[in-house]
Amino acid sequence: MVLKVLGSSSHGNSYILENDREALLLEAGVRFASVKQALDYNITKVVGCLITHEHKDHAGYINEVLKATVPVYASAGTIENTPIEGPRRANVCKAGTLFTLGGFRIIPFGTKHDSAEPLGFFINHEETGNILFATDTYYLPCKFAGLNNVLIECNYRLDLLDANIAAGRIPAVVRNRTLKSHLSYDHCVQALQANDIKGVNNIVLIHLSDGNSNAEQFRAGVRAATGKTVHIAEAGLIINFDKTPF
Repeated sequence: MVLKVLGSSSHGNSYILENDREALLLEAGVRFASVKQALDYNITKVVGCLITHEHKDHAGYINEVLKATVPVYASAGTIENTPIEGPRRANVCKAGTLFTLGGFRIIPFGTKHDSAEPLGFFINHEETGNILFATDTYYLPCKFAGLNNVLIECNYRLDLLDANIAAGRIPAVVRNRTLKSHLSYDHCVQALQANDIKGVNNIVLIHLSDGNSNAEQFRAGVRAATGKTVHIAEAGLIINFDKTPF
């Protein structure tokens, strides 16, 4: 299994978990043409698309995904607050309720964001083991055992945010919204340390802020705090996402 990153920012978020037989899409924040290209135009292998919440950088292209007859799964609150066109409808998934898409077993969990009913996803596959996918949440309300791979938001560092506000580069009003909607570097590290990451092969830091983050410092800091291999999610990144490193 490989992880492909098509986008990981406020401009658009999209990730693919893919092997030779099947693929699972995470988010619908980029044009579906880019998804098709990343899959070498074999969209018949796509078993579904998971969407965390209704904001455009995560769900902006949901109608293109639905038009391609890909099953979409999101919370009732997300679906109700996302403009859906055409005859196809997204499927409701609920926090704590297991469902299966192909070889992927998925348990949604509630997150904390300024949206209607945001979710994260705990995903299991025989090749990847247990995956944590958590983004756009100001803290991680659940703990997980036996993780093998992690996709986790590391959006900003408070000192960088405050420096940008002091310099007038960012309006002061943005501060409170950021603190109550996104996972900071410090909270990301705390969340990782609070969970069972003994068996983790990859930590992928996602949704870094354009101006309030430092990718190399974040990568080095998380690596030092966890002792794990750490990647920064950037468009074009492709890495092995198996539960064993080789």
